Amino acid sequence: MSKKEHSTINNLQVLFEDNHLIVINKRPGDIVQGDKTGDQPLSDTVKAFLKKKYNKPGNVYLGVVHRLDRPTSGIVVFAKTSKALPRLNKMFAEKDAKKTYWAIVKNSPEEPEKRLVHWMKRNTKQNKSYANIKEVPDSKKAILTYKILKKLDRYFLLEVDLETGRHHQIRSQLTAIGSPIKGDLKYGFDRSNADGSIHLHARRLRLMHPVKKEPLEIIAPPPNDPIWNACL
Repeated sequence: MSKKEHSTINNLQVLFEDNHLIVINKRPGDIVQGDKTGDQPLSDTVKAFLKKKYNKPGNVYLGVVHRLDRPTSGIVVFAKTSKALPRLNKMFAEKDAKKTYWAIVKNSPEEPEKRLVHWMKRNTKQNKSYANIKEVPDSKKAILTYKILKKLDRYFLLEVDLETGRHHQIRSQLTAIGSPIKGDLKYGFDRSNADGSIHLHARRLRLMHPVKKEPLEIIAPPPNDPIWNACL
């Protein structure tokens, strides 16, 4: 194991772990699953962490349940058993796992709290989704609810609850109402963050444990930077 890999494993922030699942606070910039960049995905880092922690011989089972965009931080759930994986997949697919995000935006929305309904159309060449007020061909309905939690010096902290899970949904819908997320050049913010992150964080997850059938609530602290720290 290289020094870099060892450091990455040691810096892994585990929010919850038992025999069936492990929940990680993803750092901005990490990818959840392998892609064409060839960068080490979080799934491999978690496998290496479990292998080292439990001194496991051979391969470690780990199921990817859902993803977060690379520049986004926050809660990512992995299944540690083949029993838990299909149950977690079903929960996320049927929206029984309730996800709440924090977003720091440039402009205050017109209303302090609102349910937004758009029709989302994805452009795969641009890797971008466009939020339309009315239904257009090949679009999917996208719904979220936001509320303003705090006014910062130059920004606003929003809490966002998702009702649907569309590609880049929060980023696109907030831009559609004139409130792009800090650092999100792709969706209309005027400059990028120095580390390539955006100020969007998967803050809270509520779900039933896939095996024990007990309610779980997981909260992830946001990244350690001055603007996020001002929100706490």
